[in-house]
Amino acid sequence: SIVSVLCKTVNIKRINSFKIDELLQKKQNVVLAFWHGTMLMPWYVHRNQKFSALVSQSKDGSLLANSLSKWGYKVERGSSHKGGKEALNTLLDNIDKSYSVSITPDGPTGPPRIMKAGAVIAAQRSSVPLVLCGVAYKKKYVFNSWDKFEIPKFFSGVTLKYSDPIIVDNNLSREETSEIIKKCDIILNK
Repeated sequence: SIVSVLCKTVNIKRINSFKIDELLQKKQNVVLAFWHGTMLMPWYVHRNQKFSALVSQSKDGSLLANSLSKWGYKVERGSSHKGGKEALNTLLDNIDKSYSVSITPDGPTGPPRIMKAGAVIAAQRSSVPLVLCGVAYKKKYVFNSWDKFEIPKFFSGVTLKYSDPIIVDNNLSREETSEIIKKCDIILNK
């Protein structure tokens, strides 16, 4: 597809990626979170690495599901918008089946770049590390969508910056968990 061709032309620089690479090589599942508007490159970089993805049931979602299937993702159609509990259970089920999970924590409808609870709760309930991935493009197109969706221009430089793995303790109170969500929001917006 044109998307794969475009992705092959960009120059990808990955910062602090050795920790997530090490976890994945050891077959340790992770929850990987990145903003909805920057999702193209993290999904491309982590193709064929036994990830599952939750994709909305919209028309846009169908296009995305198609690309992700070609990139080796286990695609689940659903939405945190409708039936958030079911969406979370599907992700947890995939982790039980030895899949890592990729999440856009501000999706499917925003507000953009504000962390919802899903990624942190999935990591907490499954006891797998949460890794945040920030994305920056040197040259890009920005769409006039709710998430200001970004696509790199051909041959652009792309930087993916990974957080250290975050372990979310299962015994935290609701308040403590909310604090972690706020911290993740700050990290991902740096």
